[in-house]
Amino acid sequence: MADTRSAKNRIREEVWRRLEENNVAAFPRPVYGRIPNFVGAREAAARITRLREWRSADIVKANPDAPQRWLREAALLEGKKLLMATPRLREGFLLLDPARIPASMLRRAATIRGAFSLGQKISLRRLREEIGVIDIIVAGSVAVDKRGRRVGKGEGYAEIEYAVLRELGLVDEHTPIVTTIHDLQLVDEVPREPYDLTLDYAATPTRLLRFTNREPRPPGVIWSLLSCKKYREIPVLQELAKTRGVKPPCDA
Repeated sequence: MADTRSAKNRIREEVWRRLEENNVAAFPRPVYGRIPNFVGAREAAARITRLREWRSADIVKANPDAPQRWLREAALLEGKKLLMATPRLREGFLLLDPARIPASMLRRAATIRGAFSLGQKISLRRLREEIGVIDIIVAGSVAVDKRGRRVGKGEGYAEIEYAVLRELGLVDEHTPIVTTIHDLQLVDEVPREPYDLTLDYAATPTRLLRFTNREPRPPGVIWSLLSCKKYREIPVLQELAKTRGVKPPCDA
């Protein structure tokens, strides 16, 4: 597993370097250490919004990073409810209901700062009561390969968010997961660990990739692979362990 993580780090560094050296990285820069924003992010997002799975969705779960802002904005402007994870999941999830947000503020609500002021923090219990089922997931990516494997920035939050939602029954194996990336973020192969997500679609400024033979996703939280540090830092994991009667990896 250490070799896999080293390989992922090499991929991240190469992709970040490509974006910066080809001057297609966008604010905030430099993109090292981030889900990188890129020139053409809006055009990539538009390709996702034309998907049947997007058009039919009522509830969208999205990451809070800069390049996916256009999809968060599109969801709200189209009247879809938006579920966002707070950075590092420290404060759980935010629910943004466009019916409760002034129309003039919807674009602001798609930003991290705007989501905190215009959305509402929602507990795991209320998530199950108010949302029911998430129709599509937007994930941020540093790199994507031709099989629909992805690499994030290396902290595992996208995987934890998915695992928590799957434990709650809000997503399943067939919930579409999409991402937007620059063409320079496409790589030949991404190594995979047991908890890693796989994608159904990746959109770039120039094309849409569909991964029809993607690998299965993790069925929930893999508690045996969860570090004490992550468990202690993320209150929703502690809440989930308690409600599921799971022995935590360590004392909180």
